[in-house]
Amino acid sequence: MNALAATNRNFKLASRLLGLDSKLEKSLLIPFREIKVECTIPKDDGTLASFIGFRVQHDNARGPMKGGIRYHPEVEPDEVNALAQLMTWKTAVAKIPYGGAKGGIGCDPSELSISELERLTRVFTQKIHDLIGIHTDVPAPDMGTGPQTMAWMLDEYSKFHGHSPAVVTGKPIDLGGSLGRDAATGRGVLFATEALLNEHGKSISGQRFVIQGFGNVGSWAAKLINEKGGKIVAVSDVTGAIKNKNGIDIYSLLEHTEENRGIKGFDGADSIDHDSVLVEDCDILIPAALGGVINRENANEIKAKFIIEGANHPTDPEADEIFKKKGVVILPDIYANSGGVTVSYFEWVQNIQGFMWDEENVNKELQNYMTRGFKDLKEMCKTHSCDLRMGAFTLGVNRVAQATVIRVAKIPYSGAKGGIGCDLSELSISELERLT
Repeated sequence: MNALAATNRNFKLASRLLGLDSKLEKSLLIPFREIKVECTIPKDDGTLASFIGFRVQHDNARGPMKGGIRYHPEVEPDEVNALAQLMTWKTAVAKIPYGGAKGGIGCDPSELSISELERLTRVFTQKIHDLIGIHTDVPAPDMGTGPQTMAWMLDEYSKFHGHSPAVVTGKPIDLGGSLGRDAATGRGVLFATEALLNEHGKSISGQRFVIQGFGNVGSWAAKLINEKGGKIVAVSDVTGAIKNKNGIDIYSLLEHTEENRGIKGFDGADSIDHDSVLVEDCDILIPAALGGVINRENANEIKAKFIIEGANHPTDPEADEIFKKKGVVILPDIYANSGGVTVSYFEWVQNIQGFMWDEENVNKELQNYMTRGFKDLKEMCKTHSCDLRMGAFTLGVNRVAQATVIRVAKIPYSGAKGGIGCDLSELSISELERLT
């Protein structure tokens, strides 16, 4: 099942639990705007190369739309649409005043030079600059992009609209980026894991972890979990997979990946088949790479008791059903990996205020948001007698639905500070709406 079909399925199940009106359900599902642009750049060798860029702005009922920009060969409309929708529910679950968006360019960044990536980013920004903005749509880094990409976007956008640091998040610190942003998604995974384990009378110390994906999210999660006493027994990235049943020396692995651009060749663990990392024996599995990696083909072989979704949509619905029967607990992506967008919100707030926070304050506030989010999610599970994924979806969808209804509800008001010279009793509800 592709990402869009799976996301729509989860939304409709949540909508059914909430008893939403069919018209409201349709309104929430349809994206606010879908953008597709052609980006042609001169390459370093003088030839021209053309790429397709996408930006899906899903919903703005709760605030400006928010979501990453990814550079990857498999970026396509359905995936971007699904991820934009997930961002709508994720920001609502996190209780931050945003809607959802997502974007990307179908390219392989490893095959482009730094100057080519800069030209591509600037051309893409030129094509969408009038459709994004501080209070409209705020991009951020994602797969294949980073702080430098955001710096180029900010610079290009500012040529049209003046200096606007809050138009993107995940920027370099020197351009208004927030302390703690680089580690935020991985740190959020840590806080989410602690909240879940606490619910089951456990702690991170002594638990055996497998982390699939050792990019920004996976590497930070591994480092922070290791500091809390967790044992990382297997890790994978695009270059390979390794395991050590006695626990991998994470600091040595981080040094190795920095020097060799991947875990391949690390001599502190045994090399294993790349696809087998998900089914290695462990207590807690953290998929932190691409979507759709856990499916009906491998779900029965997975030995973990808990799955913490560090990636977006790593688990197919068919696998969810298998895990329910096995008693495996899944902490869903729209809560578990919301640390990144939460600290992006902190960055946006700091930029608007022109007042930067220290890192301790950022991390403390992130922990508060993640802890509160888990409590809210559990309340929805109790209310609707559902699992954690449906608890998260019902929480997010309900908050967006309430905001949507309040913004368009036809409710006459009897008084306010200031007013209009009219007799409310002589006007119909529709006349009052038009007057307002």
